[in-house]
Amino acid sequence: MKTLDSGLAAHIAQTVTTLAWCWKLTRNDDVVQGFTDHDRDLSFDGVTYAAATGFTASQMQGSLGLQVDNLEASGALSSGDLNEDDLGAGLYDSAEIEIWRVNWADTSQRVLMRKGTLGEVKRGKAAFQAEIRGLAQALNQPQGRAFGYACDADLGDSRCSPNGEVDLTDPAFLGNGTVAALTDNRRFTATGLSFVDTWCGGGKLTWLTGANAGLAMEVKRYSVVAGVTTIELWQPMSRDVAVADTFKITAGCDKQFPTCKAKFANVKNYRGFPYMPGNDSITSYPNSNQDMDGGSYYGN
Repeated sequence: MKTLDSGLAAHIAQTVTTLAWCWKLTRNDDVVQGFTDHDRDLSFDGVTYAAATGFTASQMQGSLGLQVDNLEASGALSSGDLNEDDLGAGLYDSAEIEIWRVNWADTSQRVLMRKGTLGEVKRGKAAFQAEIRGLAQALNQPQGRAFGYACDADLGDSRCSPNGEVDLTDPAFLGNGTVAALTDNRRFTATGLSFVDTWCGGGKLTWLTGANAGLAMEVKRYSVVAGVTTIELWQPMSRDVAVADTFKITAGCDKQFPTCKAKFANVKNYRGFPYMPGNDSITSYPNSNQDMDGGSYYGN
């Protein structure tokens, strides 16, 4: 149930109203954008809500309990407001969103209708469609630790390296390179790196210059053959990679116990369970009680 201020309540009670929808988006890089379905820009709380975006939303549905409230928003992709490069770069992934009902004739009369995050985003050549998830979505996310063979920490984070055991600024684990030749936006050769073959596979590459400056991507494959360093990323960069673009790259970790021991000397902080019994251990006892002919050692 929404509580309306007296001015907005009086306006809604009138026969004719001047209401509009406004959406406020806060991206992962803290850029704030505003959109409205009104035919002119609206402003309040220091945010301008642009009208020229073609931004619209589906019917809003709410429910009791812990079910996630969903609706969809769609709009045109334009260079000044929403563009495919920013969507592809992940700047809108889980972006915070506020949906307001506003009296466009007096924007001081408004009410916050929904607050949540952006979910799945589908984009085409000229438009996009995004799922908007309610606050209850956070309750659907896994919490706590999962027991498994592999380590569940990120290389160099507070669990992997609580006392600085793995320093990703160490030249042994961090290098700077330059794109020498391109195959496409995810595969290229590089110069300036001295790491051995496979050393940075599973690491992270962050662009320092070029159209992708500030963006990062995980490294799928890092190979050195006949002195030529080739890098393959897990996904293509959303913006064009060019020869002479520079980047930094970190050593990779495959989350396995031998790697933690030999490559990073960080066994004491290994967050996996390499000696946890698996399915083979569960079935080994029944199998050991069978003789070569299928009979039991305990008499049959």
